[in-house]
Amino acid sequence: MKSLLIYVGIMLMSFYQAQNLPLNTGFSTIPAGAHLKDTNSELSPYIGNYVANFNGNEITLFITKLEDKLEQTGQKNYYMDALIVKYTIKNSSGSLLQDTQNNNLSTSALYSIDIDSIENTINFVYTGTNCNVGFGGIKLKKISSTQISWEYRPNDVTTTADKCPPNLDTTIYLPIIKDLIFTKQ
Repeated sequence: MKSLLIYVGIMLMSFYQAQNLPLNTGFSTIPAGAHLKDTNSELSPYIGNYVANFNGNEITLFITKLEDKLEQTGQKNYYMDALIVKYTIKNSSGSLLQDTQNNNLSTSALYSIDIDSIENTINFVYTGTNCNVGFGGIKLKKISSTQISWEYRPNDVTTTADKCPPNLDTTIYLPIIKDLIFTKQ
C-alpha cells in the first residue's frame, strides 16, 4: 500500500510538472489548465517604470510581472506569467488625463500575451478605454537596459452613439505610434 501511495504521489508530481510549459508555447498545443512559465526570464528585463513624451503629453508606464494570470478563451482556460502595464498620462501643464494605476485587470487591461522571438518583441493586448474604444495590440521591444520601443495599433479608434453613452470619455490617450522610445526611471 505504501509503495502505491508513493507511485501515485510521483505520478501527480510529474503530471503537475508536465503542465508547466515555456511562454512561447503555441496556442494550439497548450492543454487546458496548463501553466505557461517565464522559465527563461524573458519578461524580467521589462519590469520597471518608463517615461516618454508624445504630442505634449507625458506617458508613464508601470510594468510589473504577474505569475499565473488566468487566460480564458472560448476554447480553453490556462495560466501564464504575464507583464501587466498600468499607466498615467499628463498633459503639458501637468494635469492628469488618464490614470490606470488603481484599475484591476477587468476594467482596464494591458497585459502581455506572447513573445515574438523573430521580432524580439513582447506582444500585449489592450482592452481599450470606455466601451473598449482603442482595443488593440501593443508591442514592446527592449532597446537597451534603460530603453524600450513602443508600437500601438488600435483595432477601433471611433465610437458610435449605440456603442457608448455620450457622457463617457472615449478619448484614446495612449500614443498611437510606432518606435516611441520610453526611458526607464
